[in-house]
Amino acid sequence: MPKEKQLTKRTSKPSRPFCRKRNPLPSPRNQEENLKVESAPIDSSGMLLSSKVPIAYIDMRVFAHATEELEKVLIAVHNTLPTESKDTVVFKKTTLTGHHGNPITLFETRIKNRKIAQAFLEKLASGLNMVDKEALNSEITQHLENGNLYIRLDKQSAYMGEFKLSSTDPIHLRMHFRKPSTEEVIDICRRFGLLP
Repeated sequence: MPKEKQLTKRTSKPSRPFCRKRNPLPSPRNQEENLKVESAPIDSSGMLLSSKVPIAYIDMRVFAHATEELEKVLIAVHNTLPTESKDTVVFKKTTLTGHHGNPITLFETRIKNRKIAQAFLEKLASGLNMVDKEALNSEITQHLENGNLYIRLDKQSAYMGEFKLSSTDPIHLRMHFRKPSTEEVIDICRRFGLLP
């Protein structure tokens, strides 16, 4: 009962004499503004997405061997990033020594900005060809663990501006989703077009 009384009190406010009356039919300009505020985000395929970004962060790692030019490796990994984030994503450089004493350089970063992470997922989904998407779909459970999706991209293809799955000397990706359930992560990947 007390709740009902509170509701009636709120709805039966006296009108304010100095406020403008609202026009029941907003002008076209107001309609556009309302659409911008009320509409949900749309991905590159035109699908409506929830207002919350499903990815918490993305870890990227790539090794540059002594026979590779460091600048070309960095170009390859930067080619995988969304255009608007290339200047904001910074890679940490670590010098390592291989088993035979050969120098290896590790470049790694964590993308915490969820909008950049979502843009990366959209770019990856639109860049992978159907053969790679089918291959990923057929072995998706091998790529998922505790809300993380592990993907390896071909370094040479990335240098050329293309996305291609590879397990030989790749760019390592770990996408951590906010939903830890395997089914939910698969559903998100399907909605973004990463899986057929």
